[in-house]
Amino acid sequence: MECVRARTHTARERLVLGAGIVAVSAALTSILFHNVLFALLILIAAGILGMLANVPPDLVRFEISDRGVRIGDTLHRFEEIISFWVEEEGLERPLLLVDTTKLMAPNLIIPLENIDPHVVRNFLREHAEEVPMREPVAHKILEFFGL
Repeated sequence: MECVRARTHTARERLVLGAGIVAVSAALTSILFHNVLFALLILIAAGILGMLANVPPDLVRFEISDRGVRIGDTLHRFEEIISFWVEEEGLERPLLLVDTTKLMAPNLIIPLENIDPHVVRNFLREHAEEVPMREPVAHKILEFFGL
């Protein structure tokens, strides 16, 4: 006898499902307190977050050259870079953290895969100041939710 095996849920799917249940519960509670508009706002926000969590991440190309750090099509020139830090400890993959003067991208977090972090550190020391930094908590939270 053959049967279709039940689909197992990943931790991320369970997290999104749990957040959906919490959102519906909060919306129902809001309706009980005669605040329908707030309930609608909660449901819309939960729906948007659920849709964003299901979007696969884009593959972005990173490049470090004599001109600066390029992320996709955006070049962050060394004149705009305040400092950098290569974080290796306690991580499965090293991260390049870059602090810039740009308003819309003040902190860049670049995963270093398939490259020696010491090579990146030595190259960037010639162009910018190395200052110890940590990955922002907000970035860790968004990465946890898959956003």
